[in-house]
Amino acid sequence: MSDDNALLNSSRLLFELQNINQLNQSLSGCLESKAIANKITDGLVLNCGCCFARIWLVEPDRTVLKLVASSGMYTRLDGDFAIVPMGAYKVGKIAQHCIPFLSNSLAEESWVKNREWAIANKICGFAGLPLAIAGKAIGVLAVFSHQPMKAEFLEALRILCSSVAVALNNVQLYQQKAPWYSQIIPSESLINKPLSEQISEILTNVRLILVGTENPLTTSINYLLLKTAEALKTHNCNYCRLTYKSDRLYLEAMLLSDSETAIAFSDLNFAFITIGGKLQTKISHDNITQIKLSLPYNSPRKTDTFLSRREQEIIQLLADGLRDREIAQRLFISDRTVKFHINNAASKLKAKTRIQAIHQAYLKGLLTSIYVK
Repeated sequence: MSDDNALLNSSRLLFELQNINQLNQSLSGCLESKAIANKITDGLVLNCGCCFARIWLVEPDRTVLKLVASSGMYTRLDGDFAIVPMGAYKVGKIAQHCIPFLSNSLAEESWVKNREWAIANKICGFAGLPLAIAGKAIGVLAVFSHQPMKAEFLEALRILCSSVAVALNNVQLYQQKAPWYSQIIPSESLINKPLSEQISEILTNVRLILVGTENPLTTSINYLLLKTAEALKTHNCNYCRLTYKSDRLYLEAMLLSDSETAIAFSDLNFAFITIGGKLQTKISHDNITQIKLSLPYNSPRKTDTFLSRREQEIIQLLADGLRDREIAQRLFISDRTVKFHINNAASKLKAKTRIQAIHQAYLKGLLTSIYVK
């Protein structure tokens, strides 16, 4: 377990990770690069104290980067840095060498094109990080701030870049496999209907069975389910059931098998995998293909109760910034007992350090607050 002296900095890191985790969760269901980029830049400005955030993506020929998202002080995508040659300016160098650049004295940096701009707008902090897959940049994230950027925020930002790079890479891979996705966008009038009604309008010769209460879905999930329904119709689906459970949706169907059935659902399977879903197919002896699709969707978080009341109470006090001795005094127990409960809680949470224990407890809904210094 980490010592108490690291706890105050750890609390700040956990606070930053909390914001980053919310940003990561907002990417669920996103299957379009610009949508992902905009969610990230908007979130960094609104929730993370940045005054300005931008994302460039490397074009397929890898000669230039294109600005796809800009939030905060500037939102236009057609300015001086809309297109950045690979290796040019700071952004191009970050992409070319796949090395981040950090500064808390932006106006004093020799590479800054307009120092007067930085001074006039009181821009102090700058972080430029590559969005990289296997050591190869697919984009660059740049953020600016009025205040110096703390080490804990920069560490959280590095973690965010890793997850954003994976999300963007999944989109690129998916669009290569299923180019129809970027060509067809469902209308708002269609999205506003319950999913069961939309599927019924496609599967006109099948009576859809609905189990459970329908819940709102993201546009991307809704759209992919409609594409699945279209594939089912093409291959003469004769049974379809839509089931809503607490945090997952299931679509089950049966259809006659033919030589193109596997191909028709392979691209859809790849898409569902990128958003945490699973598509299973099984061919029976009488040439009937059974399909079962499982998809997660957002639902109210349930509180795990596998920690004892005392363990949860002590982890909460740790998250509030108290040291072992302070916790012991407040609860009228010994320091040794405090450490005993912390170790037990960490073991149950599968955490190796106190930082991880607090973070896991937060993710599982066991904490009401996190202290930040």
